[in-house]
Amino acid sequence: MTKPRRGLGMGLDALFDASAIEVEGGTLRMVPLSAIEPNPEQPRREFDEEKLAQLADSISRYGVLQPLLVRDLGNGRYQLVAGERRWRAARMAGLTELPVQLRQLEGGEELEVSLIENLQREDLNPIEQAAGYRRLMEEFSLTQEEVALRVGRSRSAVANTLRLLTLPQTLLDMVREGALSEGHGRALVGLPEEKALPLALSAVDHGLSVRQLEKLAAAASREEKPAAPAKSSGRALYAKQLGEALSGRLGRKVQLHVGAKKGRLEIEYYDNADLASLLDQLGIPVEL
Repeated sequence: MTKPRRGLGMGLDALFDASAIEVEGGTLRMVPLSAIEPNPEQPRREFDEEKLAQLADSISRYGVLQPLLVRDLGNGRYQLVAGERRWRAARMAGLTELPVQLRQLEGGEELEVSLIENLQREDLNPIEQAAGYRRLMEEFSLTQEEVALRVGRSRSAVANTLRLLTLPQTLLDMVREGALSEGHGRALVGLPEEKALPLALSAVDHGLSVRQLEKLAAAASREEKPAAPAKSSGRALYAKQLGEALSGRLGRKVQLHVGAKKGRLEIEYYDNADLASLLDQLGIPVEL
């Protein structure tokens, strides 16, 4: 019986001899697995145990073929910038050393690089992606366009994923766990939970397509509720219903605030490009 290969194999192992190798953007070397710690700020929060086991089996047979990206913490310790799935799977496979690329990062640069490295991968769930995009925008003052360029997606794709974060928590969890797809989640953006949740459950139970769910969500946003008896309550209810209808129509959070003598309309947008898209939706041409 052929013994499974562990580690890197003779060919690649020779690359990581006693001395480190200088490469563009960092240094390649072998380090003890126990000396590497995960980055608590990385966007991934969920790890599929079955897929980790499959990756661990592959690592047991063929080794870690792509070095992890780390930064030096000093005293022989390293922190992951990217590659936590490989690190976890390598532990499961029983490896004691891992190939790493050491990157010298300063200030908050390691967080930005970690976020971008992880967001460029295809195995984050949509909610992790959206949270990562929002962090890049908030913590590094990036626009949607700049985020899109960094992660290799279109601005509209980034904007659509970000809108998932306006969903009620119950629906966020359903998208995060894969019960609802990103498209199904976007179809429910703008609806209150009491309307969105039954539609989401129906989509899961009956295998509704995104298009079918969009039609149901549009119909739900047009439904009228009986007016409240009190005048002030009627104004507030009307504002609430209109805000919900506009949210469903525009695909973004809309709120109407009712005051004693005047009100205020709030429409959410993310950056100048998204604002231009909103104005185009509203049919308001603006020339500066």
